[in-house]
Amino acid sequence: MKKIFLFTLTPFFANAEGIDKKIDQAFKPISDFFSNVIFFTINDIPFVLMLLVFSALFFTIYFAFPNIKYFRIAVNTVRGKYDDLEQKDKQSDDIKETIKDESKDGEVSHFQALATAVSGTVGNGNIAGVALAIALGGPGATFWMIICGLLGMSTKFVECTLGVKYRDVDEDGTVYGGPMYYISKGLKERGFEFFGKIAAVLFAVFCIGGSFGGGNAAQSNQATIVLKDLMGLESTAAGAIIGIIIAVIVGVIIIGGIKRIANVTEKVVPFMALMYLIACLYIIVINFALVDDAISLIISEAFNPTAVGVGSVIGVLLVGFKRAAFSNEAGAGSASIAHSAVKTKYSASEGLVALLEPFIDTVVICTMTALVIIIFNFGGFFEYGGDGGMVYIDGVGYEGAGITSKAFAKYIPFSNVFLTIAVVLFAVSTMISWSYYGLQSWKFIFGRGYYADLTYKILFLIFIVVGAASSMSSIWAFSDAMIFAMIFPNMVGLFFLFPVVKRELAKYLDAIKNK
Repeated sequence: MKKIFLFTLTPFFANAEGIDKKIDQAFKPISDFFSNVIFFTINDIPFVLMLLVFSALFFTIYFAFPNIKYFRIAVNTVRGKYDDLEQKDKQSDDIKETIKDESKDGEVSHFQALATAVSGTVGNGNIAGVALAIALGGPGATFWMIICGLLGMSTKFVECTLGVKYRDVDEDGTVYGGPMYYISKGLKERGFEFFGKIAAVLFAVFCIGGSFGGGNAAQSNQATIVLKDLMGLESTAAGAIIGIIIAVIVGVIIIGGIKRIANVTEKVVPFMALMYLIACLYIIVINFALVDDAISLIISEAFNPTAVGVGSVIGVLLVGFKRAAFSNEAGAGSASIAHSAVKTKYSASEGLVALLEPFIDTVVICTMTALVIIIFNFGGFFEYGGDGGMVYIDGVGYEGAGITSKAFAKYIPFSNVFLTIAVVLFAVSTMISWSYYGLQSWKFIFGRGYYADLTYKILFLIFIVVGAASSMSSIWAFSDAMIFAMIFPNMVGLFFLFPVVKRELAKYLDAIKNK
């Protein structure tokens, strides 16, 4: 079957010789430009990372560690334990006002909104991104990824509460939400209307870029890497061809809009996440004697890194935080777009649901991936600190998902097939969710017409092909830059509006108490 498939595609590959390289060469200067602009440094530390860490610490302390304190309530909200609150109307006048504004709004359930948002964060950042972090920063990068994930729970809570609070509802009931709305509306309430409009437009522009980069091109890039490896495709046009195939599949799906996306992700995301976790757990269990050694190595390398080229503790910390932030997107504001479509009277209820995302994405899934790779490399297969994230195993270069695939292959027969399927499914689900995020931002700038929608979707599909054909280094540099660029305008909204979140949280907690 494999030979037949390759024979069928050979003429196309031959005619398109060198397309992948040409696309990569054309895209690399763009990638380098944006990366240099966004990641400007102060004392050799990217300012955007300092902003991310400071804000996460501030929100964690201000809200008295909501990542711990309200974890159980968040789980119960997803389970539907408090759904009856949405039907009650015996609340204070203040809450009645909130209910009047929001009771009929929303398109999806708490669980569907979480699944849609998780599909946007749980993806190849967990498979390829973790491998990249360990390849660059060594096992210690895992420790800082976990810390970033735990702190990011607080930031995600704030931005998703605001997403519901300030959402727009069209005449046909369609919900529009996210940072561009809470930035513009919230700052207008505080007398900074013009500043709010500028920040909102900037966010929308960066979010569109993020949807083309981290939410799209980076995903198709990793899917292409594992597909080429599995099928033995060596043509210089293989990436472009695979990208076109993926673009057709995604193009068919994204026409359905948020309700269909929610229906798809509700079923697919939990299943594929569960299967991936089972595979990781299996490898960890059969190597249980090495787990304590792996954990000890993670902790020791976090504070005394030995990876080639990583330098000091700051170096490995930056690697870990960068990859964790890319994976869970806490602070970028993207997930609040999906969460804004939830059916609820209480905006804080969805904020609490959202804080589960960084926990699921980074603390659980990323950590398991890291343990598998570290346990695998106790065999001394590669040296930590590979150039640009590339490591050499038995003389062959591997990067991203390819490293994870090699680790799986040692313990699970035919795991290359399983992991290829997982990577492709993660990639497609992430692209589906991010197409919604980007489209919402596009609508904010260009209006909600048919042709505006069509233009965005065509551009989105083009970037699938660009990502598949380009090198990992250039695509991920561009993707990082676009995702992290969103942090700047988003933080404007969060620091102006976090007192609103405190009031909304009090309303929801009071409603639960008086249930």
